[in-house]
Amino acid sequence: MTEHATPLADWLVIVPVIAALAGAALLLALRRFVWIQHYGCGVVLAGILAGDWLLLQRVLGSGPVAMTMGKWLPPFGISFVADAMGAGFALVAALVAFGAWLSMLATVPQAAVRRGLYSLVLLLMAGVNGAVLTGDLFNLYVWFEVMLVGAFGLIALAGNPLQLDGAIKYGVINLIGTALFLLALGLFYGLVGALNMAGIIGAARSANPAVLSSIVLLLVFALGLKAAVFPLGAWLPASYHTPPAPISALVGAVVTKVGIYALLRVVVMLLPDASSTIAPVFTALSVATMIFGPLAALSETGLRRSTGFMLIGGVGVAISCLARPGETAISGGIAYMIQAALGLSALYLLTGVIEQMLAPRGPESSRGLYTNRPVLSLLWLAMLLSMSGMPPFLGFWPKLLLLQGFLEAGDWLLVFAILANALLTLIAGARLWTRVAWGPSAPLGPVRGYGGAILLAGTTLLLGVAPELLIQVSRIAGAGLVQSGPYVAAVGLAP
Repeated sequence: MTEHATPLADWLVIVPVIAALAGAALLLALRRFVWIQHYGCGVVLAGILAGDWLLLQRVLGSGPVAMTMGKWLPPFGISFVADAMGAGFALVAALVAFGAWLSMLATVPQAAVRRGLYSLVLLLMAGVNGAVLTGDLFNLYVWFEVMLVGAFGLIALAGNPLQLDGAIKYGVINLIGTALFLLALGLFYGLVGALNMAGIIGAARSANPAVLSSIVLLLVFALGLKAAVFPLGAWLPASYHTPPAPISALVGAVVTKVGIYALLRVVVMLLPDASSTIAPVFTALSVATMIFGPLAALSETGLRRSTGFMLIGGVGVAISCLARPGETAISGGIAYMIQAALGLSALYLLTGVIEQMLAPRGPESSRGLYTNRPVLSLLWLAMLLSMSGMPPFLGFWPKLLLLQGFLEAGDWLLVFAILANALLTLIAGARLWTRVAWGPSAPLGPVRGYGGAILLAGTTLLLGVAPELLIQVSRIAGAGLVQSGPYVAAVGLAP
C-alpha cells in the first residue's frame, strides 16, 4: 500500500484553497463567456461552502486537523491546520461570498464580468481560506497578499474616479501594513528561529521577553492597520463605500475580520506571555475603537459610510478580548467576529438595495421607505439592532460573553466600553433608519439583487434566536487558543 505524508481524508484542509485557485484560473480563461462566469463562480463557491462545512464538522468531532506539505517534518514544512476558529470563520466567509454572488447576478454589469470580476472573487476567497487555515506565519503573509490583490482588484474594477480613489487608499495603507508585517516576521524568525505556528508556541518561551514584546507591538501595528483599529482605520469608510454594494459586503465583512483573526491567533495562542505585558495597549486600542466608530457614524449622512464606521466600532468590540484573554472573553471575541461578518454583509447588501430604490431622489432627500417597503425596512432595522447588540438579535450573545469575561476579570473599564458601544451604535442605527424609513410615501426605484441580502439577513436572524451552534463553536475555539496542546499535537510536535 502506498504511504502518504498525510492521510487522504485530511486533504479536506486544503480543498477550499485549491478549489478557489483552480476556479479563479478557469474563469479567467473563460471570461468571454458571461453565463459560465456567473454560474461557474456560484458552483465553486457552493463547493467551498460544502467543504468548509464538512471541515468544521470534523474539527468539532475530533479536534484540530493538520497536513504538512511534501513530507517535510514540522516545523520545517509548510503546514495547514484547521481548528474550530479557522474552520468556523472559513465557513462564514464562504457563506458571505455566496450571498454576495447572489446579489452580483442581478446588479453587476457584463463589462465587469468580462474583466474578471468572478476570478477576483475566487482569488479573494483563496486568500481568506489560506490565511485562516495556514499553520505558518510566513504563509499567512503570502495569503494576505493574495487576499489584498483580490480585494484591490474588486474595488478598482469599474475604473471610475471614485472607485480608483478608494482603491488607492485601500491598497497603499494595506501595503504599508503588509510591509510592516513582513518586517516583524523577519525579526521574529531571527529571534526564535521558527515560523511554523506550532513550533513557535514552544520556541518563544526561551526568547528575550523585552525583545519579543517589541516585536509583538510591531505585529499589532501591522495587523491593526488591516483590521482598521483606531487610529489606523480611517481608510476603511473612505474605501468600502465606493464599489457596488455586493463588493462592499464581501470585502468589508471578510477582509478586516481576517486581520482580527490573525491578531487573535498571534496574541492569544502563539505569544501569550509577551502579549500579557502589553495588555494596557490592547485596552486603550479597543476602547478607543469601540467609542470612535459609532460616534463617527453619528456624524455621517451617507448610508454605506455610516455602515463603515459601525464596522470600525465592531472591530473594537472583537479585539477587546485581547486585553483580558481568558477563555470566556476570547470566546466572546470570536463569536463577535463571526456574527459581525454575517451581520455587516447583510447590512451592506440591504443598504445597496435601499440605495437602488432611493436613486431617483438620492439618499439625502429620502423619506418614506417604511411606508413603501415595510418588510425591507424592518429587516434593515433588525440588522442595525443586531450590530448594536440588542436582544434577541445575534449581536447580543457575543457581547454577553464578553461582558461575562470582563466581569470575571473585574475590568470595569471594558464593561463600560462594551455598554457604551452598544448604546452609541443603537443611537447611530436608529438615526440612520428614521432618516430614511420614516416619513410620507414617495416614488421609489426598482429593486434588484436582494436574494443575497435575504439569505444573510435570514441566517443572522435564525442564529439570533437559536445561537447554540455559534456559542458552541466559539467556546471550543476560545479553549483551543488558550490551551494550544491539541493544536500542537495535530501538527506532529510535542505539546
